[in-house]
Amino acid sequence: MRAFTYQRANSTAHAAAAALKPGARIIAGGTNLLDLMKLQVETPSSLVDINRLPLDKIEETSDGGLRIGALVRNSDLAADQRVRQRYGVLSRALLAGASAQLRNKATTSGNLLQRTRCYYFYDITKPCNKRNPGSGCAALAGFNRIHAILGTSDHCIATHPSDMAVAMRVLDAKVETVNREGETAITPIAEFHRLPGKTPEIETSLKSGEIITAVTLPPPPPGVQVYRKVRDRASYAFALVSVAAIVDSAHGHIRSARLAFGGLAHKPWRVARVEQGLANTTANTATFNAAADAVLEGARGYGGNDFKIPLTRRTLYSVLAEITRT
Repeated sequence: MRAFTYQRANSTAHAAAAALKPGARIIAGGTNLLDLMKLQVETPSSLVDINRLPLDKIEETSDGGLRIGALVRNSDLAADQRVRQRYGVLSRALLAGASAQLRNKATTSGNLLQRTRCYYFYDITKPCNKRNPGSGCAALAGFNRIHAILGTSDHCIATHPSDMAVAMRVLDAKVETVNREGETAITPIAEFHRLPGKTPEIETSLKSGEIITAVTLPPPPPGVQVYRKVRDRASYAFALVSVAAIVDSAHGHIRSARLAFGGLAHKPWRVARVEQGLANTTANTATFNAAADAVLEGARGYGGNDFKIPLTRRTLYSVLAEITRT
């Protein structure tokens, strides 16, 4: 690990200003950043600690939603009674991620900003456009079992690893940020994470000198909430395919549906026309297959991850069948 300086931020504006300095990085739980520093994937010259900032509260909003501070730990968020009762898909997604020890340290903002677990991104001896723009993507012809099948480009086929972000996406969360002038901005989570395109090193809409202060959730939509994660082992593994679903149905009739997917793309994947196609339909095999066809439109495997296409279809079918039986 290379030498670096360390300072504690005394305000959000101070943290944002400090983060503007070349080589500076914000640190909270550090569950991702410290690993990257040990491997020299990240080599910051300065760390700005924001743990003492008052960003660790979960508060009710005037419209019946929740405002979740950037420093709320994953374990606390998953255990909050309001989250468990009204946003079960979020609680389940959080509990499906990492280990209890990591959830005790990991933060809401850090979870959104965690970087891909692509093997080649973590190996500094291998080409990676995300780590070193213009060097190439070793995963394209390499071991790509965990990689993306949707929204990819010739520059990058990495996936976003977060479970929480998938649930946030299906809930239409919004990300609050502040810059060094103390000015705040709100970005829908649908616009926060970016697809790789030609610039996979740019992963979010977060600007230089801007930090996350909170995530807000609107009032929960009607319906049964489910988070299904398919992975190689029962714990401490990233999703091969995950589905966050909120479906309002009765007696075999689907009134409305929301679906977001993890493990498939560089960001949580959601297709509006799939949800529109499920609204006011009969819950049956034809309906579920049509939904899967629409989700997988344009999907492309890269050899090692070809299995994700039928796995996504089966997982979605299972989730929809389970919900509409209740």
